[in-house]
Amino acid sequence: MSLFWSLFSRRPQRRNFALLDAAGICRGLHLGTECPANGNWVEVQESSLTWLDHPLPASAQVIPVVGQPERRRALAA
Repeated sequence: MSLFWSLFSRRPQRRNFALLDAAGICRGLHLGTECPANGNWVEVQESSLTWLDHPLPASAQVIPVVGQPERRRALAA
């Protein structure tokens, strides 16, 4: 029965990341829910093994969306 309910539960969204060196060359790929902690990892739209040892295509990199900070409501005195 738990297998049935697991079909309807929300799973974390998996995202693609590419590891870039100082020259902008792709040195690794990662698929996970969070960005790896160490290294220059950038989020990409999809992974491709042809990127390894080559510069990352400009169209592949995901541009982070920067939203406005959440406004806090003033507390009533």
